[in-house]
Amino acid sequence: MSDLNPTYFRNQELGHLLIEKLGNFGEENVVLQESLREEQTKNTAERENLFLELLEVADALEALLDYLHNNPKPSPEFIERLPRSIAAVNRKFLSVLGKRQLIPIELESTEPDFNLCRVIDREERTDFPDQTITKIVRRGFRWGERILRPTEVITAKVEPNLELSVDGNINETLK
Repeated sequence: MSDLNPTYFRNQELGHLLIEKLGNFGEENVVLQESLREEQTKNTAERENLFLELLEVADALEALLDYLHNNPKPSPEFIERLPRSIAAVNRKFLSVLGKRQLIPIELESTEPDFNLCRVIDREERTDFPDQTITKIVRRGFRWGERILRPTEVITAKVEPNLELSVDGNINETLK
């Protein structure tokens, strides 16, 4: 019989330990659920703010469109102010994106950096060196350190001329 008592005490101690651990898990679960609710509330508020800011941009565009719809022949003053008005709407939109760490990529060279750019076309040019960016077709954006969309560019392509040398060989030269 003496063998049964130590086992009983050990099992009883384990039982108390298990009950204590289960209680701790329950408390942790409550804390995690509360934390999740707070995160969801915060995310909902952030989304609402984003939507409200985007609605301001949409309102500005709608006002311009309404004016153009109601004035099929806009005044020269309006036409003169139109580029500035559109630029203001664009700045507002970029500001909304910037608040969320979505910023335009600024190219620092006229040669494409293939980590930041995607060459979508090449054009024959004699006024630029080969592989030089001649046009930005679509602005790229980064989100934090990640490239969300690369800048789409067109680069110069300098076609070589073929010349016949005095010795009869064909030589390549640049235009």
